[in-house]
Amino acid sequence: MALRPVQVNFKALDPPALGRFWAAALGWDVVRETRGGTTYVAPGGDFVWPHPLVLGLDLVPVTDAKPDAKNRLHLDLATVSPAHQAELTARLLALGATHADVGQGGGARGGGVPWTVLADPEGNELCVLEPRETYRDTGPVAAVVVDCADPRATARFWGAAVDWPVREVTDDLAVLRAAGGGGPYLEFLRTPGPRTAPDRVHLDLLPYPGDDPAAEVARLRALGATDLDVGQGDVPWTCLSAPDGQSFCVLGPPH
Repeated sequence: MALRPVQVNFKALDPPALGRFWAAALGWDVVRETRGGTTYVAPGGDFVWPHPLVLGLDLVPVTDAKPDAKNRLHLDLATVSPAHQAELTARLLALGATHADVGQGGGARGGGVPWTVLADPEGNELCVLEPRETYRDTGPVAAVVVDCADPRATARFWGAAVDWPVREVTDDLAVLRAAGGGGPYLEFLRTPGPRTAPDRVHLDLLPYPGDDPAAEVARLRALGATDLDVGQGDVPWTCLSAPDGQSFCVLGPPH
C-alpha cells in the first residue's frame, strides 16, 4: 500500500483570481471552476487527473487572509537560462507578485542569493530559481519545498507514506521524486524556528484504485501522523499532520 501526491492545495480569498495568476505564471490553464469557488490549475490539452507526474494546484475558498508568517510549503519555479529567470520574474511581477524577504539575504529583492523570492497576490511565497541542471526535466514547477526541523526523520515518514522514492538525505535536506523521474521534486529543507501559523498551502495525497482510504489513513497514523481538525466537518477526505507538524490531506476515491 502507498499513496501518491496528486496536487498542492492553496487556501485563497479569491480562488479564481489566484488561479488565473498561477495559470499565467506556469503556462497552465484554469481547467475547472466550481460554483463554490474552488479553482483547479493544471496543464491544458489532454491533462487527466490524477496525473502520474504533474501536481496540479487546487485553490479553495477561505475568508481569512494569509497571516504575516511565512508558509511552510512553497513552490520553486524552474528556469533554463539567466534571461528566462529575468523574464519570468518580470512577468510574475506584472501579474501581481511582489518581492518578498524571508531572510534570504539582500533584502526584499534577494540580492544575496542567485534565486528570486516573490509572493503571489495573496502573499504565498515562491522562488524563481536560477538555471539548475537538476531541474531540466521537471516542467515549470521545479520542486515543492517544505520547511522542516529534521530532514532525516521527515524522510523516514514521507518515504514510507508515499510511493515517491527518497533520492537524497542529509542533515539539511531530504529529496523525494516520482519513481519514473520527471515532474517536480519534493524537498524537505531544514529550517530553524517553530511553526507559527496554520498551514496555508499543503499537499493532497490519493490512494491507488482498489486501496482503502481508511486503511491508508490508519497506516499513516501508525507511522506517526495525527488527526487534524481545521473545521472541515463531514468531508470525503481526511486531514492529518505529519510528525513534523506539516498538514496534508488524504483524498477519497475520485468520482
